[in-house]
Amino acid sequence: MKVLHLLKTAVGASWALRQTRELIKLGVEVHLALPDGPMVEKYRAQGVEVHILQTALNIKKPWANIKLFRQFRQLVADVQPDIIHSHFVATTLTMRLALGRNDPIPRIFHVPGPLHLEHGLFRRVDLWTASKADYWLASCEWTRQCYLQNGISSERLGLAYYGVDIEAHHGQNTGKLHREFDIPADAPVVGNVAYFYPPKKYLGQKRGLKGHEDLIDAVDIVAQQVANLHCVFVGGPWGESHAYFESVKAYAAEKQHGRFIFTGTRHDVQDVYAELDVAIHPSHSENVGGAVESLLSGVATITSDVGGFPDLIKTDQTGWLVPKADPQALAEAIRDALANPDKRKQFAAQGYDLAAYLLNVKNNASDITRYYQALIHEHALTPKNNSENHCETTV
Repeated sequence: MKVLHLLKTAVGASWALRQTRELIKLGVEVHLALPDGPMVEKYRAQGVEVHILQTALNIKKPWANIKLFRQFRQLVADVQPDIIHSHFVATTLTMRLALGRNDPIPRIFHVPGPLHLEHGLFRRVDLWTASKADYWLASCEWTRQCYLQNGISSERLGLAYYGVDIEAHHGQNTGKLHREFDIPADAPVVGNVAYFYPPKKYLGQKRGLKGHEDLIDAVDIVAQQVANLHCVFVGGPWGESHAYFESVKAYAAEKQHGRFIFTGTRHDVQDVYAELDVAIHPSHSENVGGAVESLLSGVATITSDVGGFPDLIKTDQTGWLVPKADPQALAEAIRDALANPDKRKQFAAQGYDLAAYLLNVKNNASDITRYYQALIHEHALTPKNNSENHCETTV
C-alpha cells in the first residue's frame, strides 16, 4: 500500500512525524510532499520518501497555483499512490483542484482542527470542492459530528486522533523553573504551554486563538484572593507574530494582581509541567491541543469547552471544562482546582488513563491503516464513473 501525505510545513508538526513513522512500521509505503525545512531529514531518517514541494494553495498569489497544480499532478503521476492523505485545508484544496473531480484516487482530508468548520465560508469551500473520491478523517468528535450535520455520510467519514508517544510525557520535577524565575516553593503555580497566535481579524477575532488574554484576566481575578499566585506562559510567537507576543506581555504587565512569567520557547516542557499545580488551556478553537500533554504529564487540567477538549476533559472526572472567552468562569475553575489538592490528584490520574487510551500513536496508526484498507477495498469494488457528488450543507 502506497500513500502520499501532504504537509504545508517542515517546521514543527511533530504529530505528522510520529504518525508516518508508525504507518511505516505497519507496512505502509509512505511518501510525503512538503517544503524544505528542519523536519525533512527527520522524516527521511524514519524511512519516509520525501518530495520537496509546497503543496499548500497560494491564496495571496493565485496565479502561482497554475504552476503548483502542474507540479502536483506530475508528482502524483510519478508516485502513483493508492491513496492521497492531506493534513491541512490549504493542501487539501490543492489536491482537489489540481486533480479535478474525476480522478479516481481516493483522497483523505485528515482534519487537524475544527477552526475552518466554525466559519461558514470556509466550511462551504471544504464541502463544495469535494467529489466522489474525497473522504474525511476527523481528529476529534466535534469535527466528526460537524461533518455528519453538514451532510457527509458516515461511510465517507472516520475518526483518528493525532497520537503521541505516551512514554515521552513523563517529566521530572527538578525545581529548575522555580529556581530560574525565583518562584517561592510554597507559591501556587498555574501555567499554559502554547505558541502565541495573533487574532485573525478577517474572522472577527479580537483575542488570540489560544486565549492567553483570558487566562491573564482570570489569574488577575483569582490572585486577589490567592496569595502569591504565579502564572507561567511557556511558548513564543508563532511565525512572524512577535508584535502580538509583546502586546500580550504588556497586557499582563498592566495587571495589579498575580505574577506573570513568560519563558519563551523551551525544550523541557515535560519537566515544566511537573512543576505546575494546574495546567490551563483556554483556547478559543482547538483540537485536543495541549490537554493531552498536560494529562500525560500527570497534571490537573482546565480547558475551554471547544473542539476536541471534551474528548479528554470530562467534568468531575478528568478535569474542569469552562466556556471559552469567559475569564470569570475560568477564574472559578482555577480557584476550585487550587483549593482542592485531592481533587486535582484524582482528576489528573483519571485524565492520564483516558489520554493514554485515546491518544496512543500506535493505536491511532492502526486505525488509519484499517481506514486505508477499507477505502482501497471499496474502490476496488466500485465501478468507475464520472458522476459528481456535491455535498449538501446546512447553514
